[in-house]
Amino acid sequence: MHLLSEAAFWWALGKIIWVNILLSGDNAVVIALAARNLPPAQRQRAVILGSAAAIALRVLLTLFAVSLLQYPYLKLVGAVLLLWIGVQLLLPEDEDDNGVHAAEHLWSAVRTILVADLVMSLDNVIAVAGAAESGPAEAKFLLLVIGLGLSIPLIIAGSQLLMVVMQRWPLIITVGAGLLGYVAGEMIVTDQASQATIAALGPWAAPTIELAAALGVVGFGKWWARQRTRAQ
Repeated sequence: MHLLSEAAFWWALGKIIWVNILLSGDNAVVIALAARNLPPAQRQRAVILGSAAAIALRVLLTLFAVSLLQYPYLKLVGAVLLLWIGVQLLLPEDEDDNGVHAAEHLWSAVRTILVADLVMSLDNVIAVAGAAESGPAEAKFLLLVIGLGLSIPLIIAGSQLLMVVMQRWPLIITVGAGLLGYVAGEMIVTDQASQATIAALGPWAAPTIELAAALGVVGFGKWWARQRTRAQ
């Protein structure tokens, strides 16, 4: 293919890979948190399936990124979903879940990975779409598929390392949930519908909301976890 001989193609591909790696740290956290309670064999399957499905969806979403994010309230909806996922990750497993078939656990983890990655990838999508714009127009889809596809092993490796760390230091789970809340706060303050209001409140409004979202997820998640433990 003649596109492979063009410097613009390789320059755009390099930017897509670099941008996606830089912005995918929180996605690796989600993958690790979602799969941490599965048996080792199913854990690896959940990571691979969830990551592959998330990358495929991210490619499709990137193709529509510019038009989608022109609409206000989209990030606000995503932020609400992300806050809910963060709280859920702090809840203990129900004892009744011990009788559930392993496949249901596996696909539940894959679903969590997929939804969370989709929600958290809005900023990634915009950055990657911008990087793809510098490449040949006829190669845009190919650039996205190759660039995002090459990032899969790196995200998987990061999530596998995090799972080992979380087994030794469970506090990492709380930190990860707080990170999801913080990302949700970022989405709230950067949505088109809220930017003017946030700016009018002053320079401390955005970081205050982001910190409050992180602390809120941890605080509410811990409280709910205690209530569920007492009820069991």
